[in-house]
Amino acid sequence: MSKENIDAAASEQTEVQDTEFTSSENNQESNQDSSSEFNEAEETVETSLEKLEKAVASEQDKFLRLFAEFENYKKRTSKERMDLFKTANQEVIIAMLPVVDDFERAMKELSKEQDSELYKGVSLIQNKFIGVLKNKGLEEVVVSAGDTFDSEMHDAITQIPAPDKKMKGKVIDVIEKGFQLGDKIIRHPKVVVGN
Repeated sequence: MSKENIDAAASEQTEVQDTEFTSSENNQESNQDSSSEFNEAEETVETSLEKLEKAVASEQDKFLRLFAEFENYKKRTSKERMDLFKTANQEVIIAMLPVVDDFERAMKELSKEQDSELYKGVSLIQNKFIGVLKNKGLEEVVVSAGDTFDSEMHDAITQIPAPDKKMKGKVIDVIEKGFQLGDKIIRHPKVVVGN
């Protein structure tokens, strides 16, 4: 081989090495670029995932609050409906209480008469009427002379001097019966209290 051929071969080999070195540098740079791009993409995916998780948690919280609010609404409307039925029933029954009083007065007067058949007939009507009211939940508030006066339960019409010391602060007489509908007193018994 001639010197020229050796120089040419050496220069070609140097060019190949330079090319290989340049291509390996390029490969390293492209590997770094692609790894940095990969890292950036990974960070973007992670932040997107975090945002989505937060959005899902927020929507789930909204759903739970809406569900709880709807359940409260159902309970409230159900209670209001029941109260409405009770109130409507209560107004009708309160309107019928004077009729109950009239029946009692009529029975007192008819007991003085000689006509027992009339007394029996009116008594049957009175019992049927009171039975219907009891089926609707009406109960008489039981009060008798000698009971201790309770301002929450009784309505004092007047106070009179007590016949003896034992009757002080006690019910002397019941003027008008009281009634309750369920647990609620709809008409307090009117009483005379010993002073």
